Amino acid sequence: MADDKIIYFFIEEAKEHLETLEKGLLDLQSTMADQEMVNELFRAAHSVKGGAAMLGFVSIQKAAHRLEDSFKILKENPIEVDQKLESLFLKGYDTLQALVQRLQSPGGLVPEEGEKIVKQAEPVFEELQDYLNRLVSGESGGDDSSGLPRDFANNAIDLLRQMLQLFKQKEDPKGRAAMQALCDRLLELVPNNENWQQLVTTVRASIGNPKNSYLVLAPLAIKELKQAVDFLVAGGADFAASPALLSLSGGAATKGKSLPAGTIALPTEPKAAAKLLLESFDKKDLTVLVKLLAKAIKSP
Repeated sequence: MADDKIIYFFIEEAKEHLETLEKGLLDLQSTMADQEMVNELFRAAHSVKGGAAMLGFVSIQKAAHRLEDSFKILKENPIEVDQKLESLFLKGYDTLQALVQRLQSPGGLVPEEGEKIVKQAEPVFEELQDYLNRLVSGESGGDDSSGLPRDFANNAIDLLRQMLQLFKQKEDPKGRAAMQALCDRLLELVPNNENWQQLVTTVRASIGNPKNSYLVLAPLAIKELKQAVDFLVAGGADFAASPALLSLSGGAATKGKSLPAGTIALPTEPKAAAKLLLESFDKKDLTVLVKLLAKAIKSP
């Protein structure tokens, strides 16, 4: 097994390659118009595969290899990208990213755990390969029975990018209004899907509350909207806003249950959770909370 320093360098390099993959896949239609960018995606997956193989990270090697094979098809064939293809590629990317993140975690990537993640993702890689072969052979992917507009995924992702850029700016009423306008455009993309309408409306209400900071809102809103886009493209229908997002919007019900009065739902991102706690408690209560947490950490 490689020593810690070598693993560190591999992780840092892999993260750079993941950034390349994410950038190219988030707008795959534009990427396909630039042959060199397609080549970069292939090389990024190939480099991660090679480094993982050399260091004995079999699960990362397998996931990167599956992506590499798919990018090879893109390199060699003029394929017209649709939202289904983009969604499948992003799911494959998510698998590779999850494996690298596990490797970077304090416990590292346990081989058995890595194999389990790859095995669970195998249907996605198989579907991606099959769909690419169908497109190469001239079969139309189309929008079949999904009921989604043809450019739904591309339009939704573009709106989410705009929203993310606004979240990175200074908080002010003008910025919130601009993000709510983006939510209105998201609502128009799939007007007949109740779950999509409820989720976007929840995000819109959360953004409109000036007590909710961008630091708390951004990771919840962007993540849940992006997951919903992927879910819809894949043909899913059963999704809803998380309890944390509902609490920020002032909503109480989720899947038939309600949050107890006087409670808050914390986001899982540590900085966002800390920010929400600071906004929700006074100094005296925070002191008590810190002492309780410290006591709980010390307990066996």
